[in-house]
Amino acid sequence: MRIDADIVAELKQAGENASDVLRVALTRLRGRIALVSSFGAESAVMLALAAEIDPAVPVLFLETGQHFPETLAYRAELARVLGLRDVRDLHPNPTQLEKRDPTAELWAFDPDACCALRKVEPLDEAMIPFDAWITGRKRTQAATRQGLPVVEDAPGGKIKLNPLIAWTPRELDAEMTRRNLPRHPLTLRGYPSIGCAPCTRPVTEGADPREGRWAGKAKTECGIHMRKPAGQGA
Repeated sequence: MRIDADIVAELKQAGENASDVLRVALTRLRGRIALVSSFGAESAVMLALAAEIDPAVPVLFLETGQHFPETLAYRAELARVLGLRDVRDLHPNPTQLEKRDPTAELWAFDPDACCALRKVEPLDEAMIPFDAWITGRKRTQAATRQGLPVVEDAPGGKIKLNPLIAWTPRELDAEMTRRNLPRHPLTLRGYPSIGCAPCTRPVTEGADPREGRWAGKAKTECGIHMRKPAGQGA
């Protein structure tokens, strides 16, 4: 079901004010929207803002089976601290996992195929009941994200919302401090951007935060944000 034009207009009128965008989204689209979170280094602010408005919002976490143990512990801690009541772990299809990655080494020679199996396909299935989803992307994270709008068309007539798109790392850090939010433990060990354990490395101070993601490979995105709506090209 396509989202009514008046709701889209309200979302756009909220501009780049994250709280206003989330308030419109989580009230006007209740039951039709999910928040997708990696429970990574910068995830706590978005989750805290959303929990203040609707702690029952569905939060989708891609449990790839290859996360750092610290990420899984952090996921549980944040959900408890923020009072999130509907965090859903999305697992890869076990039949496809056995067929396409029986040794759990697909990441080493075809990371795109690994992400498709462990992230893109489970999220596609989980998003079927929803018409909109909230992401935690920011323009400062990567060159591929610099032109992103707050309200973004997505395949199937859905929309994606990027409420924190204009926030800087300094602003996120200050907000986490102000709210006394738990920090991902790996951030203290040089991991400013955290994905699956086999493909994530620490980076030197001052380097691009996503330099440690798929280190040594010409890959900057897992794939869940790379497909364009119909009519906008491949």
